[in-house]
Amino acid sequence: MTKEYAALKSTPLNAGSGFVRPVQSLPERVKLSSPATDVMTDLTKVSVVSVRAKTSMDKANSKMIRYGVRLLLVLDDNDQVAGLLTAADVLGEKPMRFLQNMGGTHADILVRDIMTTQRELEVLGIADVKTASVGNVVSYLKKSDRQHALVVEESADGKQYVCGLFSLTQIARQLGAQIQTFELARTFAEIESVIAQG
Repeated sequence: MTKEYAALKSTPLNAGSGFVRPVQSLPERVKLSSPATDVMTDLTKVSVVSVRAKTSMDKANSKMIRYGVRLLLVLDDNDQVAGLLTAADVLGEKPMRFLQNMGGTHADILVRDIMTTQRELEVLGIADVKTASVGNVVSYLKKSDRQHALVVEESADGKQYVCGLFSLTQIARQLGAQIQTFELARTFAEIESVIAQG
């Protein structure tokens, strides 16, 4: 005998409806001795915000503002990582240097003109991150003079996949530092101040 199933009742989708985005819940406060994964944005839990290399810098900047992020993963036409673009790239000296060398106007600058390319990026392995502390990540960022670090996992054939990222600003916030600048030296100074306070 076949069981009869009642059809679900549907309703019209309301105008202005949004959609649910994945959210990762990180601890509000961490210590330098806390696990590094407590401050890592896990891309298996949160969708990365990305942009194409041929996008205008102004559109990319608007996207950062809209999503409340300071880093965009730059993808090529095959959805592979071509580089990354940070707020410091957009708001720093790179656009002016590009215009001095190439001419044109601010509106002519594309993401590919100021991004950090894939060839320039160094990454951290997820296996190392899983055994590291927040202090290890802060030391790495300071030593490499970077605001962000990408984390990768490797498949059996050796292909890398970006699976997480670290943001110095996010780490500082979780450590309890007050961050109001894009300057690396100031951000590290804020973190060191929090450490000194106990």
